[in-house]
Amino acid sequence: MPDPEPPPPPPDGILWDIAGEYRTLLALPAAMAMQVAHPAVGAGVDAHSVFRTDPWGRGERSLRSLQLWVYGGEAAAAEGRRLRALHRDIRGTDTRGRDYHALTPANYAWVHATGFPVYRHSRVYLGQPFTPAQERQLYAEWLQVGRVLGLHDRDMPQSLEEFWPYYRRVLAEELEETEVVRDLVAVDRWVPPPDRGPRAVRLVLRVLWPVLLPGLARFRRFLTVGLMPADARAAIGLAWTPAQERRLRRFGRVVRWVSPRLPSRLRYAPLAHRARRSRPPAR
Repeated sequence: MPDPEPPPPPPDGILWDIAGEYRTLLALPAAMAMQVAHPAVGAGVDAHSVFRTDPWGRGERSLRSLQLWVYGGEAAAAEGRRLRALHRDIRGTDTRGRDYHALTPANYAWVHATGFPVYRHSRVYLGQPFTPAQERQLYAEWLQVGRVLGLHDRDMPQSLEEFWPYYRRVLAEELEETEVVRDLVAVDRWVPPPDRGPRAVRLVLRVLWPVLLPGLARFRRFLTVGLMPADARAAIGLAWTPAQERRLRRFGRVVRWVSPRLPSRLRYAPLAHRARRSRPPAR
C-alpha cells in the first residue's frame, strides 16, 4: 500500500495567514536571490530558466505554485509532483566545476529552506515580528511544505536548533554573488513590459515602459536586498547602507498600517483569498 501523500499546512496555521498576503509576497525576490546565490542552484536557473525572456510568466507560475503548496488542499501534493518532474532533467556543472542536479537533496533543500529566514526577517519590517513560539510553529509548518515538495525529513533540519547551524554553514561555505544574483538586483538590465492583463493596460505600459522601468528596477533591488537577512546579504556581498535601512523602515511602517485595513480580496492573492473564504470555521 503506498504511503499517504503529505497534507499541506493546516488552515488554522501561520502560513494560511501570511503566505498569500501581498505584503509577504514583497519578500519573494529576496528568497529567490538567496536561492540562486548557491552556485548549483544559480547554474541551474542560469541555464534552464526563462526568467530573463519571460519574467512575468515565470513570476506568475512561481506565485501560483507557492500558493498551491499552502492553500491547494489535495492539489498541493500534485503540485509537488509536478515540480519534481519539471526539475528531473536539470543538471550540469556549476561555477566551481562541480556536477549538480536540481533534485540533489542539498540543492533542493536549500531552495526550500530560504523561505523561513526570509519570512522571519521581512516580518520585522512588514508586520508584527514573530514570537519565539510563533517562529517554532512557522518552522514546523515550513517543514510540512517541504514534505509536500518531496523532501525527506532526513534532508531537512528538523528543529530550529538544527536549522541555524545548517543555515550559517551554507552562508559561509556556498553562497556567492552569482550571475543570476547580479541579474536579479541589476538596475540597468532591460526587462520587457508585462504581457498579461487587459489589452488597454498593456498598451499603455508598453508606451510608458522606458520611463517606468528605471524606477521599478531600483525599487526591486531595494526590496530584494533589504528584505534579505543581513547575514545572507553579507555572505553574498550585497551592499546595504544606513540610509537604505531607514528608508526600508519607513516603507515598512506604511505597509504595516495599510495592509490590515484592506479588504481580504485586496490583501490576499486570489487563490489565497478564495481558500480563506471557503475554509471551515474554527471550532
